[in-house]
Amino acid sequence: MTSTTFRNTTATGISGSGGPGTPPEEATTLTTALGALLAEAARGLPDVDHRAVLNPVAAGIWPGATEADLRLRAVETAAALVVQEPGYSRLAARLLAVHVAEEAATQGVHDFAGSVRVAHEAGLLADDLAAFVAAHADELGELVDPAADDRFEYFGLRTVYDRYLLRHPVTRRVVETPQHFLLRVSCGLMGEVGDAGTAGRRLPGSTAEVARVYAKLSRLAYLPSSPTLFNAGARRPQLSSCFLLDSPRDELESIYERYAQAARLSKYAGGIGVSWSRIRSRGSLIRGTNGLSNGIVPWLRTLDASVAAVNQGGRRKGAACVYLETWHADLDEFLQLRDSTGEESRRTHNLHLANWVPDEFMRRVEADTAWSLFDPKDVPELVDLWGDDFDRAYRAAEAAGRAVRTVPARELYGRMMRTLAQTGNGWMTFKDAANRTCNQTAVPGNTVHLSNLCTEILEVTSDGETAVCNLGSINLAAHLGPDGVDFAALADTVRVAVRMLDRSIDLSYYPTGEAAGANNRWRPVGLGVMGLADVFFALGLDFDSPEALALSTRIAEEIALAAYDASADLAVELGVHPAYGDTRAARGVLHADHFPDAVSTRPWAWDELHAKVARTGLRNSLLIAIAPTATIASIAGSAECIEPPVANVFKRETLSGEFLQVNRYLVEELKARGLWTAAVRDRVLAAEGSVAGIEEIPAELRRRFRTAWELPQRALIDLAAARMPYIDQSQSLNLFMAAPEIGKLSSMYAYAWRKGLKTTYYLRSRPATAIAQTTVRKAAAPAAAPAQPLRTASSLIDLNLENPEICEACQ
Repeated sequence: MTSTTFRNTTATGISGSGGPGTPPEEATTLTTALGALLAEAARGLPDVDHRAVLNPVAAGIWPGATEADLRLRAVETAAALVVQEPGYSRLAARLLAVHVAEEAATQGVHDFAGSVRVAHEAGLLADDLAAFVAAHADELGELVDPAADDRFEYFGLRTVYDRYLLRHPVTRRVVETPQHFLLRVSCGLMGEVGDAGTAGRRLPGSTAEVARVYAKLSRLAYLPSSPTLFNAGARRPQLSSCFLLDSPRDELESIYERYAQAARLSKYAGGIGVSWSRIRSRGSLIRGTNGLSNGIVPWLRTLDASVAAVNQGGRRKGAACVYLETWHADLDEFLQLRDSTGEESRRTHNLHLANWVPDEFMRRVEADTAWSLFDPKDVPELVDLWGDDFDRAYRAAEAAGRAVRTVPARELYGRMMRTLAQTGNGWMTFKDAANRTCNQTAVPGNTVHLSNLCTEILEVTSDGETAVCNLGSINLAAHLGPDGVDFAALADTVRVAVRMLDRSIDLSYYPTGEAAGANNRWRPVGLGVMGLADVFFALGLDFDSPEALALSTRIAEEIALAAYDASADLAVELGVHPAYGDTRAARGVLHADHFPDAVSTRPWAWDELHAKVARTGLRNSLLIAIAPTATIASIAGSAECIEPPVANVFKRETLSGEFLQVNRYLVEELKARGLWTAAVRDRVLAAEGSVAGIEEIPAELRRRFRTAWELPQRALIDLAAARMPYIDQSQSLNLFMAAPEIGKLSSMYAYAWRKGLKTTYYLRSRPATAIAQTTVRKAAAPAAAPAQPLRTASSLIDLNLENPEICEACQ
């Protein structure tokens, strides 16, 4: 389609054919071309009227506008109609796909090989990737499925366009289409690679393996995490998501080395977790100077500034979470670090905070007894102990009078709950549950000291080992068939994903030697899920129903069985991971064995798996972790990880802009009953995306489409606990309370601990102020105005949710 430009800016516009100063003949030409494009893009989309987009765009044509300008305006106009009719999201996506293809063509990109060649010449891609693609150009080109673009919703395609497609460093225009991008990632992971990662060896590859991976990615059935999507095939392919740093030793040199490590990891877009439990508390004697320590706060202030200064690959400031054990004497000051009031010199606004809580503390909270706080200098052994060994050492330290002070356990627990209520931070993560079932803690001295930035990774760390994990998530919504979940297809996706994740360990660039050594020794991966809510909605299940609990648990079990089986096959093909002898699996114990009461639908399959692992061993020490998926779920067009939706209609704010979101399952149900009317729609908007109080909607739908704020949080915890036997790492479990109350929070987190959860993530809350809304309106382009940048989006409702996404590493 050629581009037509208006040049006569003085002619008088004609009503209905353009804005002031628009020559009518050129307005007609542009309107006709846009109308043809819209009519074609709307084909097969019921309830989408392309004229609802065409008319306001045509009415606002301005002097100098081009077809590309009007197409972008049409994208925005269609996106603003999503709340009225979800099909307009697909219309906007189709229009955007045309725009992306034309933009890539301006850079000389007309096929996949050309895309890789242009990107390589611009210095964006590695030599070995370019050589592999050039050698197999015809075969790889035949893999590209242009029709796969139609699987994107507008939000997903916009996210890909804004954030993931490679751009020429000079023109800043994209040099690949969405399918080129997904095929490039597939080649970067499964193509032949020389000098892989830091291992300095050549990895064979094949177009057959590339085809298997691309088939999953193009169907949006599975997506790797953002670092892999960003960097696969790049000159410096940092593919790993999470890095866990053990607490520095209580020495100046060790503390500053941690700063340096954190900075190097953050530079390459890693999400960081770091323990600070070994650093002495405030008032502790420093024998070298005969002075008294200022405690952990000044050190964390320095870390806070470093995290903000070193941005993630030039994309955003770094992100880190600090873990502190509950017995540390500076715990109260630690809990105040994110407070919005108080002494600014004792606040950190970039670090996130997590409590590393032993069972002994929770037992004392239940018993309403005293809790002792210690200076780590006096009890250095406590950091590396867990379970019964920790309990004995802790009580012995109390009996020896080494405590700095003693407080009521419930009073301290209440302070922890207050931090959660006020900031959403101070996440509750449980030390003993994390260590008790971890495959890596079979040998004394191997201890899990912390989790990662998003609380789903649990791996051992030490002064010389920085734990690493490579992540990806299965889109459960893409595995639904006529009879429900297609478990055979799900197992096939798992096998492809495990091979891809394992290979990424060899391919990845590691910013530090400690990270490279640990990841190659343990070879852990984190396979997760997204779209659980889609499955429930599609199958008509309430989130808190017994049927949903059973299905969620079976999905987790089937994924675990397939993942372990795939890792066993890789062990035969490529060898067990170097630390296999130090694992529980080498002793015949798999993660599910720690849960004798776990519900299993296929117990015989576990017997077969045990026998197979005994013969073959495992390629990976850990396999399953459910990460947050805000970004990749938006690409896939699915609900985030294991969460219910926060609203049925809302505006999502991301780094790409503002996007309207509507629960298409609800709309389909209401349409089938003739209830999706303007009046009902306005009532949903007025209720901030809730249908709970709309009597016109049948009770069964009001119950099924409850939001995260309306569901009992016990149900979310029960779902997490039931799937936990089949998750050998952990899960990023957000909990939701619109207006947090200390008493309710205390009960909720105690229940999570009693159910045996290893970690929890954010406490999601809503603002105390009234939620900002605007009335329903049509998105009409103003006359005689230039097209707005594609980055701008119109909105119908703004929920202003607290606790926005903080890191893309896991997503």
